[in-house]
Amino acid sequence: MSTVVNPVVPEEAVAEAAEKTTATAIDAAGQKELFVRAHREKLPNERSSVTHRFCVGGQEGYIIVGMYNDGRPGEVFIKMAKEGSTLSGVMDGLALSLSIGLQYGVPLKVLVDKLINMRFEPSGITENPDIRFATSLLDYVGRWLGGRFISRDYLKLGTVTSTSGCS
Repeated sequence: MSTVVNPVVPEEAVAEAAEKTTATAIDAAGQKELFVRAHREKLPNERSSVTHRFCVGGQEGYIIVGMYNDGRPGEVFIKMAKEGSTLSGVMDGLALSLSIGLQYGVPLKVLVDKLINMRFEPSGITENPDIRFATSLLDYVGRWLGGRFISRDYLKLGTVTSTSGCS
């Protein structure tokens, strides 16, 4: 003869589960409220773009910038030559963040000012005659975007401050 045992769930566990469910629902409502105020300006299905090849400290890649009809940048892709590397994944994440920020109205200047003068490897001499030396890949991307879409002053190393070996 077998006996069936019904597990007894303590009242504390039930209350804790209900509290977690309520907290999750509140967080979801808060997230929706944040995005209700923001308006995402999507790019047209057919758009102009600029593709720029770069090489910093031996790391080669391409920056592709899709633009709105008025010439503003609206999406950024950064493709590194070494696909599958950690660096390639980080640069893809950066490009996605830049694109979402631009589409939700974050000014390019704000994004660029946060990227320039960051220092980490890979860094070094570049093939770009306007940006001879970059302190990191993020510095190069920020200075190129700033120089191309904001002001040529961004192309000079260390001249713009934040307001808030290739062959």
